[in-house]
Amino acid sequence: MNATTDATDGLANENGLLREDRDGVTTLTLNRPDKFNSMTEDVVERLQAAFEEIKDDASCRVVVLTAAGSRAFCAGHDLLEMIEHGEHAFFEEAFERSAALTKAMYALPQPIVARVQGLVTAGGCQLVSACDMAVASSDAKFGANGITNGLFCSMPSVTLTRNVPRKQAFNLLFTGDFVDAQKALDIGLVNQVVAPEDLDAAVTAVTDAIKAKPAYAVARGKALFYAQLQMPLGEALDYAAGAMAEDMDSDAAREGVQAFLEKRKPVWN
Repeated sequence: MNATTDATDGLANENGLLREDRDGVTTLTLNRPDKFNSMTEDVVERLQAAFEEIKDDASCRVVVLTAAGSRAFCAGHDLLEMIEHGEHAFFEEAFERSAALTKAMYALPQPIVARVQGLVTAGGCQLVSACDMAVASSDAKFGANGITNGLFCSMPSVTLTRNVPRKQAFNLLFTGDFVDAQKALDIGLVNQVVAPEDLDAAVTAVTDAIKAKPAYAVARGKALFYAQLQMPLGEALDYAAGAMAEDMDSDAAREGVQAFLEKRKPVWN
């Protein structure tokens, strides 16, 4: 996916982040390949702004988060920028902004698919694990390696522990060791691994599958999926029961059920 920019999207002139809207898919591209696509505070802020814009855009059905170049998906926060500022107030603001970005990703009605290649470290792991799905090139390598540099990956730990088994997350966070794409697949950090030349086709297959479903059901489903994870079992079941009863009254459910009974393909509004 070679992202282009659109002068109307508000991000076109910002080289650190590119945006392309095409056929119901919005592609956001981290565009600092010479810096391993590390995230400056400007990039983090613009990513969050993009998600805030996208959430109310009915023409967008799914988001792809990707990165320029082949060396890295994202090396996390730009540590040089952090050190140059060197102030506690800046650190607080920076990580509060990172938290706000992650919250915006979970709150987005549209699913987010990470298209991952090359190196993924620290905050890059946070991005991948905050996406709803992830497709990785076989050349990808993942590491929550902040502890190696004396800085525990506290924020990546939040999203990692909500994606992979506890002991696997602990191993990543406390050894700083890197794992290859196949290991990332085995522990559930990514959904599938493909050859580099097949990465675009694999991501397109995922986005096509999501676009084929009714937008109402996708948005409602994503919200419920994350909400119920935080609830005790009984509360989650009650919440889901109420959601299903409400959704049965939706146009999407009526059309879907009727199409099933009539043995035809549904036509979504």
